[in-house]
Amino acid sequence: MYTSEEVLRDAAATALLAPSIFNTQPWRWEVRDSALELRTDRSRQLAVTDPMGRMLTISCGLALHHALVALAAEGRRASVERLPDESDRGLLARITLAGVTEPADVRLRDAISRRHTDRRPFAETAVPDDVIDRLRTGAEARGVYLAELHADSLVRFQVTAARAGELDADDPAYQAELAEWTHRPADTRDGVTPATAVAPTPRKVPLRSFFPAGAEGLLPGPGHDGGARYLVLWTTDDTPADWLAAGEAMSAVLLETTASGLAASPMTDVVEVPASRALLHRLLDNLGNAQAALRIGVPATDEAAPPTPRRAAGDVIDTDR
Repeated sequence: MYTSEEVLRDAAATALLAPSIFNTQPWRWEVRDSALELRTDRSRQLAVTDPMGRMLTISCGLALHHALVALAAEGRRASVERLPDESDRGLLARITLAGVTEPADVRLRDAISRRHTDRRPFAETAVPDDVIDRLRTGAEARGVYLAELHADSLVRFQVTAARAGELDADDPAYQAELAEWTHRPADTRDGVTPATAVAPTPRKVPLRSFFPAGAEGLLPGPGHDGGARYLVLWTTDDTPADWLAAGEAMSAVLLETTASGLAASPMTDVVEVPASRALLHRLLDNLGNAQAALRIGVPATDEAAPPTPRRAAGDVIDTDR
């Protein structure tokens, strides 16, 4: 029979598979007094790319949702306090167990280990509309809105993505930070590896270049993103609470995408750069604040995208014993 502490620790261990900006994995988990606390790890914040901590908080929101999915799949009802202590900005959430229930979200839990960011172009096959409907429902359940960029706005989105890439390429500080997180020693178990990156290739909307000097190891495959669909997660406000909610919504979208047999890759560069973020804001008709953009589609090959490295549970999860 598992103790509450063991159940919570297992959920935190599952959450280590959540994606994060530059695969920084900027979180810490603490099991304290039968509660699981999620904290930011500011030592892993990207000072140039993410000076406000928006993407750090979104990354932690992804991990939070992963942990909650793991608990629900085990039939554990969880109570969550988000940003519970105004005097402790590093504490993002506190999870406590609130009883036993029927297992839920099992298909999403099973998708956690299969989900990998796929930067290869997708096939020409269209993504079904009912999948988009499920993604929108999952996001809105967390107070986050999902907008799709249709043909009339895709040209402007292409310009937005290209502009973000140009601004990054011209910023020596950004390039130094990118190099730091794409040339990591193997024993750090983090960062973006060449095996997961694809060299620039013809596609509808350009993706971030992680290795400007050329070191990508993943072949692009036969697709050209003809059937890809482009989504933006946005919130009405722009506070840390909104960033955390956006991360949870992004996790729900990514896991549902995987469970539906599709693939996805976040496009966070269009949100990180202020100029491109402003352009994206106009694409949303100035309705709200863009927190993340996603490219989803049908894989063009049966070969699964490679996983990125993950830190060991003992390096990330603290247990009060």
